[in-house]
Amino acid sequence: MVVEMTRERHDHGCAADEPQRFTMPSPKHTYTVREQPLGSTRHIRIVGVGAGASGLNMIRTLRLNLTDYELVVYEKNVDVGGTWLENRYPGCRCDVPSHNYQFSWKPKHDWSNFFAPAEEIGEYLKQVCDGEGMRDVIKTSHQITSAVWNERDARWNLVVRDLESGHEFVDYANFLVDGTGVLNNWKWPDVEGINTFQGTLIHTARWPKDFDPAGKTIAVVGNGATGIQVLPELQSGAKKLYHIVRTPTWVPPPRIQSWKIMGQAEEALSKIQIDSYENFSQETIDKFKTDPETYRAFVKGIEKEVNNGFPIVLSNSPVQGFARQKVAEYMAAMLGGDEKLCKALIPNYPLGFRRMTPGHAYLQAVTKPNVEVKTGGMRRFVPEGLQLESGEIVKVDAIVCATGFETSFRPRFPIIGRTGNLQDRWSKETPKAYMSCAVSGLPNYFMFLGPNGPIGHGSVFTLSEHIAKYITGVIKKCQTEGIKAIVPSQDAVDDYFEHISAFMPRTAWATEGGRSWFKGGQSSGPVTALHPGSRIHFFHMLEKFRGEDWDYVYDNVKKNRFGYLGNGFSTKELDPTVDSTWYLDASAVLA
Repeated sequence: MVVEMTRERHDHGCAADEPQRFTMPSPKHTYTVREQPLGSTRHIRIVGVGAGASGLNMIRTLRLNLTDYELVVYEKNVDVGGTWLENRYPGCRCDVPSHNYQFSWKPKHDWSNFFAPAEEIGEYLKQVCDGEGMRDVIKTSHQITSAVWNERDARWNLVVRDLESGHEFVDYANFLVDGTGVLNNWKWPDVEGINTFQGTLIHTARWPKDFDPAGKTIAVVGNGATGIQVLPELQSGAKKLYHIVRTPTWVPPPRIQSWKIMGQAEEALSKIQIDSYENFSQETIDKFKTDPETYRAFVKGIEKEVNNGFPIVLSNSPVQGFARQKVAEYMAAMLGGDEKLCKALIPNYPLGFRRMTPGHAYLQAVTKPNVEVKTGGMRRFVPEGLQLESGEIVKVDAIVCATGFETSFRPRFPIIGRTGNLQDRWSKETPKAYMSCAVSGLPNYFMFLGPNGPIGHGSVFTLSEHIAKYITGVIKKCQTEGIKAIVPSQDAVDDYFEHISAFMPRTAWATEGGRSWFKGGQSSGPVTALHPGSRIHFFHMLEKFRGEDWDYVYDNVKKNRFGYLGNGFSTKELDPTVDSTWYLDASAVLA
């Protein structure tokens, strides 16, 4: 179709009234109004990976905020609970106060101890799952083995394996949400000869229920949080226990003791009664059950103190210097001033470089006559035990590996997006994510506690609540604004990582010379496991969605970003359950 138009002469001497010829767009490119009101939803399918704390919270958050969707969560284990189902070694417990290591929307009033044991946390998660009726969307003993992005259909094509039958089948997701976490894929020590050892070989993340340490000679490899917790449980029954330490760990005084010394959490602690093992008295539990104001004040008071820990990890700060001196004095006193033990176990690096784990019983146990600390690390497994880097052979009946998890962030199954397999990308380059929860090149893919997430910043329960709210908000935006694919831009991810790299040298986490899982198990290199700021800083960062940081693909033929505006009406005026004069409320003026 050709039309004639006139215009004033501006160039090349054309007459002002000279006809100009313009070609109209062909019908297939013509923009048409979508005959739906603003706010209409598109039906979507969401697939979650993992039914630990993050996965369970995501189910609830989606239910509260979305409509017109279907959801399935694939969990590789036989039940829900994630790390608290898997980790059941003797002495396993959380090092975050119990009443803060729970969902804010599902408070538990009868925690048995100030730091809950693994079994109790695992049972709490099962109760949450059952109480909220979540099992209908969870498929246990199912594992995703492949995820491939389909650009044409804007969805993830998945291959899923039923671990009970071995059968594989295909599924799809418009949005894929990974809640597997960073401390999930356990690993053996990275030394040779693991199959040569002829005794009992145990990893703490796969603890055998029938193992009895009584009368045995045992080696405990590793002195991170797990090693610190499991060693005293084994020491009391073992004939001989060798503790293999590669890098010393700061072991601070018990949390309550520290707070009392520093005059912190006084009001909150005044509300409770606990015994020498930090078990709550029945009187305290009953008060928490019957007095919601006291309970709430206690939870918030302890939460405030947990949040105040960030200044300790700032290098060269007065808080760091003071706390380091006091922890060193405490450790030396607990070790009885033993020069050899103090040299082996008290670090010379800043507090917070590795995760600090209270371990009063640990420091007592290593001083016992049947415990011998060996420094320098392992060289290899041998048939009768293990060989140290010094060449010494340590003969044992059992080796307990408290050697942690694979923390490279490399996914356990292929995730193939626009730029290839994420497994390959993060094997070759430093893992980078957008605010820890999205990855460039992977549209409609979100994750909990990805690279540079706040995994060392207190309770993951409340962290997962904020992350789930953020992810759900992005999904809802796509569902209601005609966006079929969304992904953080590479520029945004690069800028975010540039800030991280500039900030981290301010912290103890970035200290050179020692190994830390905060740095992917390396002695040097970038900090990939932690958020560049405090816990509150992370919450604040996620409050607002920065639309300018994302790339979009729209679902209308013309790719018009305003296609979602529709036919001129709004669901807010057509839905009889919605207050169509909400703008008159006082809260409507709050930004």
